[in-house]
Amino acid sequence: MGIRKLKPVTPGQRHASVSDFGTITKSKPEKSLTAPLKRSGGRNNTGRTTAAHRGGGHKRRYRIIDFKRDKPGISAEVLAIEYDPNRSARIALLQYQDGEKRYIIAPAKLEVGQKIISGEKVEPVLGNAMKLKNIPLGTAVHNIELHPGRGGIMARSAGTFAQLTAKEGKYVILKMPSSETRMVLAECMATIGTVGNSEHGNIDLGKAGRKRWLGRRPRTRGVAMNPVDHPMGGGEGRSSGGHPRNKNGLPAKGYKTRDKKKFSNRFIVTKRKKRK
Repeated sequence: MGIRKLKPVTPGQRHASVSDFGTITKSKPEKSLTAPLKRSGGRNNTGRTTAAHRGGGHKRRYRIIDFKRDKPGISAEVLAIEYDPNRSARIALLQYQDGEKRYIIAPAKLEVGQKIISGEKVEPVLGNAMKLKNIPLGTAVHNIELHPGRGGIMARSAGTFAQLTAKEGKYVILKMPSSETRMVLAECMATIGTVGNSEHGNIDLGKAGRKRWLGRRPRTRGVAMNPVDHPMGGGEGRSSGGHPRNKNGLPAKGYKTRDKKKFSNRFIVTKRKKRK
């Protein structure tokens, strides 16, 4: 797995790079595990733009991923490693002993033909899914549940993992990809290993058009707008700056937006470190 730099035959390709897709073993998805993907273009049900800079992009079909790994004790064989246009990680096609096929997030170094399993008493080896209380300390895990039985929601993007650092009663302590240390119920499931395609963050799109293929539209700076359009707009001459605000007038730097009623800090042992 690596990154392939394009030849500078055009200005747009001068700095562009793409994944070498060396781990991909199958080009077309399993049709029974795909679903139509409706896109809103950032509009809500009344047609108003509620998420800016979205629209266009290449047509996609959603790959139905098994985040729950809820077939305990049934072994599965890895049939293929595939590309998923909806996420940064690769996905693996599994076939269970009973014939059912499912997609999972592909861990790094997972190979075709490998056998993996999920359950209460399985070995903590690459690709196996088990409860956090049964995983040895120091193990790297991904696709972690926050609530037992609801499916993994944490550490799912390319190259990410969390490390199991301690066990305290009915909780375990995980060091998250953001460097945050938090408590998670020991009954929650997690998958052993690190998510693959770790080079994804080093890819250079190279040109604006490639961003449009991903469904991202151009962004206009607030200081370039008129006061009627943005709190930071307007001013005599080429003035810019002022108090950083978003379009709704909320402070954009250092203002805490976490809802204290909705979220609890009591499970967070150490907050994430701010990037310099």
